Amino acid sequence: MDRMQELCEILNRWAREYYVEDAPSVSDAEYDKLYAELKELEWQTGVVLPESPTKRVGGDPVKGFERHTHIARLYSLDKAVTQDELTAFVTRVHKIDPEAEFTVEYKFDGLTVCLTYENGAFVRAATRGNGVEGEDVTAQALTVYSFPMKISYKGTLEVRGEAVMRLSALKEYNDKHPDEQLKNARNAAAGAIRNLDPKVTASRKLDIFFYDINYMSEDPLPTQEAGMEFLRREGFKTYPHFKKCADLESLIDAVDEIEIERKKIDVLTDGAVIKVNSERVRGEMGFTDKFPRWAIAYKFEAEEAETTVEEVLWQVGRTGKLTPLALVTPVDLGGATVKRATLNNYGDLTRKDVKVGSRVLIRRSNEVIPEILGAVSHTEGSTPVQKPARCPACGSEVKEVGANLFCTNVECKPRVIQKLTHYCSKNAADVEGMSESTLTVLYDARGVKRFSDLYALKEEDFKGLEGFRDKKISNLLGAIDKSKNLPLERFLYAIGIDGVGRVAARDLSEFGSLEKVASLTFDELIALENVGEITANAIVGYFADEENTAELKRLEEAGVRPFARVRKTEGAFAGESVVLTGSLASMSRTEAQKLIEEAGGTAQSSVTSKTTLVVAGSSAGSKLDKAKKAGIPILDEEGFLKRLGR
Repeated sequence: MDRMQELCEILNRWAREYYVEDAPSVSDAEYDKLYAELKELEWQTGVVLPESPTKRVGGDPVKGFERHTHIARLYSLDKAVTQDELTAFVTRVHKIDPEAEFTVEYKFDGLTVCLTYENGAFVRAATRGNGVEGEDVTAQALTVYSFPMKISYKGTLEVRGEAVMRLSALKEYNDKHPDEQLKNARNAAAGAIRNLDPKVTASRKLDIFFYDINYMSEDPLPTQEAGMEFLRREGFKTYPHFKKCADLESLIDAVDEIEIERKKIDVLTDGAVIKVNSERVRGEMGFTDKFPRWAIAYKFEAEEAETTVEEVLWQVGRTGKLTPLALVTPVDLGGATVKRATLNNYGDLTRKDVKVGSRVLIRRSNEVIPEILGAVSHTEGSTPVQKPARCPACGSEVKEVGANLFCTNVECKPRVIQKLTHYCSKNAADVEGMSESTLTVLYDARGVKRFSDLYALKEEDFKGLEGFRDKKISNLLGAIDKSKNLPLERFLYAIGIDGVGRVAARDLSEFGSLEKVASLTFDELIALENVGEITANAIVGYFADEENTAELKRLEEAGVRPFARVRKTEGAFAGESVVLTGSLASMSRTEAQKLIEEAGGTAQSSVTSKTTLVVAGSSAGSKLDKAKKAGIPILDEEGFLKRLGR
């Protein structure tokens, strides 16, 4: 028995070096020799130790998958596909703790598995399933060498990982099985784990990359960073790329790095996972009915291509910001020939190491012009992009603010045209047909420079302009007139307050009128879930500016009437401004908000001076604490349902 234990320890150590650490210390022949000795001893004694590596060989097919209930629920992740959504996530976290740090890891595209250990021994593996209950796939997982059979931690433990089939393993498998081709790595991994025959699982040579401690009965760890160190120390395979970030800028850099590097690795990925590092902050943020509020998956777009930067020009946006635009060697991307690609700012350009002559990776997202993700390689002739000292459009002085460059002239032509274009866009005032090229003509020929100038246009103003026929003129004037009545949230987005995207505009519109929004103080604004300090200052500054208030007056005189959503004046929550916090067992947050509004209330995203009631479900966090301190009435889920008459 002692020799069997010794052999198990040696073989498991060698397997960890080979499969987990990618640093084998012995030859295959040495491993096979001791493995054969262990098998012989097991045959002679009839004993197989719990940690024996012989258990990892694919056994007989199982009749069916047993159901297994996870100790702690395995939540899925909310998703972000735009930088605006990622910014909103960071803002929400920093509302709880301004010093909160984030971790950034690869999001691998495979099948989630959860492993259970008790008293230091591997017990079972299960799929995620619905998060509460999954399928027992212990026999299949035992064919994978990415985890230990025995660990030093003696409490009850659940660890989560992603079962993947390396791209090289997929190619090798398909080369050997020309009549049984696997379509892609994700389906191959999922199909292997959920195959009733463990021998099929073994044939696909899977890996599992572990990234999370789902449950720990004793001495839970304080951070994600400590959790990853624990997993590595105990012998679980983890992917080496792991970044810790303190702010939005470094977080975006880390995500961009993953987007570039993922093209070079041997594993299928489709995004990056961003988590709050601190367990304390996670506890305060809690969960929705589907997702943890403290983590998000940033999903990458599939349409990408490599090309060469031939020249870099500078464009001026509506805020005066100078954005580098790269002219690239034409390349096909998503069925279109791409000749231009953009970066965020000068700082972005330097961080991504983009030079004229560089080979770069570009992506088409929701924008018309693709974005440069970063440099792939340089040539001997690659030259750095020069930072402009003056605005390329009007020659005015350029001001540097952080990573951005700004034209200091508010009357700069492209800046004005971009502001008008933004105002007329679909998610703003939605003036159909009023394109950037049309606005450029109106700027040059009719001096249209303000939003209010649009509403002063008459039929004769279009006469004589090339390309403007009667039908087009009629359609434009009709669209301008129609835009006078628009929802308040779209109007707040349209006027272009710095930092106010569609998410923040929606929150602001909850105050009911433009006058109320204009009167908000910095403290009232900063209390909103999706408004940070910089944006709060921008909002206060916008309404304090005399030219802005004069323009708002001109718009009002022109008949522009932004309206807030009409609230019911009767119902169980009539006149109440209600904040939901924590998870409700009986319904989702969206359903609860809808019921509140149908019952005459206003569903708020955060506790403010306007809040009159808080509904607290399980895992309620800082919003509940804030409500208690402010003396705001609180209902539990039972009281909430009772008030609704359910």
